[in-house]
Amino acid sequence: MLRWTDMAKILIAEDDRFLSTAFQIKLTKLGNEVKIAGDGNAVLEILKTFTPDIILLDLIMPVKDGFGVLEDLKANKILETIPVVISSNLGEKEEIDKGLALGARDFIVKNSISLEDLDKKLKSYIK
Repeated sequence: MLRWTDMAKILIAEDDRFLSTAFQIKLTKLGNEVKIAGDGNAVLEILKTFTPDIILLDLIMPVKDGFGVLEDLKANKILETIPVVISSNLGEKEEIDKGLALGARDFIVKNSISLEDLDKKLKSYIK
């Protein structure tokens, strides 16, 4: 299994507690600092005090969805350079295209990726 070369700071934006906890446990075991936000507004609040190396962003979240969060990130000169990987079960071309057009680096379908593959994918976008 791949290991991060350095400790990465990862923000997981996911309202499914089981899934966010699974991601957090796996990525923390690899030596990373992981924070979880359960809705779009929580993402923006956490970003006031925590600057992640990468954001794993769900699209369907309460309060503010992932597309709204992406728009806010890309409109902020300080936050716009943080790589974002969308993690969603919406796998239609329209959602993928919209996410990428809003600045996401990649789009993964949650129910189609193993935690090991997620590890590899996130590592490829850091640094």
